[in-house]
Amino acid sequence: MTEQGSTLGMGDAPKRRSYPRIVVAGAGSIGCFVGGMLAQGGHDVTLFMREATMEEISKHGLLLTDFDGLDVELAGDRFAMDTQAACLAGADIVLVTVKSGATERIAAQIAEYAPQTAVVVSLQNGVQNVELLRRALPNHDVRAGMVPFNVLWVGGGRFHRGTSGDIYIDKGKGHIARLMSLPGLEMHEHRNMTAVQWGKLLVNLNNALNALSGVPLKQQIGDMRWRRLMAAQMDEALAVLRCAGIGTQNPFAALPMRAVPYVLRLPTWAFRWLAKAMLSIDPTARSSMWEDLDRGRSTEIEELQGRIVRMAADQGMSAPINSAVAALIRESETLGAGAPQMRPQEVRARIKAR
Repeated sequence: MTEQGSTLGMGDAPKRRSYPRIVVAGAGSIGCFVGGMLAQGGHDVTLFMREATMEEISKHGLLLTDFDGLDVELAGDRFAMDTQAACLAGADIVLVTVKSGATERIAAQIAEYAPQTAVVVSLQNGVQNVELLRRALPNHDVRAGMVPFNVLWVGGGRFHRGTSGDIYIDKGKGHIARLMSLPGLEMHEHRNMTAVQWGKLLVNLNNALNALSGVPLKQQIGDMRWRRLMAAQMDEALAVLRCAGIGTQNPFAALPMRAVPYVLRLPTWAFRWLAKAMLSIDPTARSSMWEDLDRGRSTEIEELQGRIVRMAADQGMSAPINSAVAALIRESETLGAGAPQMRPQEVRARIKAR
């Protein structure tokens, strides 16, 4: 996020003030898709973004698509874009969608510019970001959120949702989930977002495996060899969480998280039958970590496998599988050549070598 640049509304038509005024802080793949859908639904939305992102959307417009047939091109007067943190002034709701490494910086900007009445919602991966925001914003109503779906920044102003699911937000005053919920972007309140976030973190451990594979998610999940790796690192992480006394809730299905590794190890025909929802994804969808490697950006590996490894050390345990996967992602970041397109047996060999 940059402090350079100026406010830019896409079009000359005046914006009609509506409640709530929503500022998406750190509008990248998830932020542009969620913010764009909210704007399409009639909300007053400002996308607070990097200058390069603003230039792309200014040139091409904002196009939202998904695997289920969504195809929306937003008119220029439906939302505003800005590269200056001053756009946070007057916000009723701030949706934080920056990567984990930028949380402290965006928190300082919110503290400086956003009114204390603004509700701040973390729609970020990992479980630590909401606590960072709460410590930095003690006078704000800060809530955890969980976005289950994947969005790929295709380029040319297009953001494509490749998987499905509803957004969950901490229960609190104002029923903000109900205020923002729209057809195609359903939002709900939840009383135990901590368990939901840990459940999503366990599922998101596959982000790294998908990035290492370089193949679409549906192809990767359909390969029993990759699923066994998914199950092994999830089993390891579940053991660490049990030792730490942390509960989890599956954000994608009624199946308890402890049963997911068992399902992943089933023969492919049985897995496809039991896990239809997991396979209801765009054939071209890939993980956000794959996108980070592809674009030469830092990944969130420290908030996923890295978090499990650190927790294991705190409990006097080891987490060799998660540690090896994290090391492979760090190597790929350093090389800067995109996804390494590894085979599952290559990943297993690196795990055994540690």
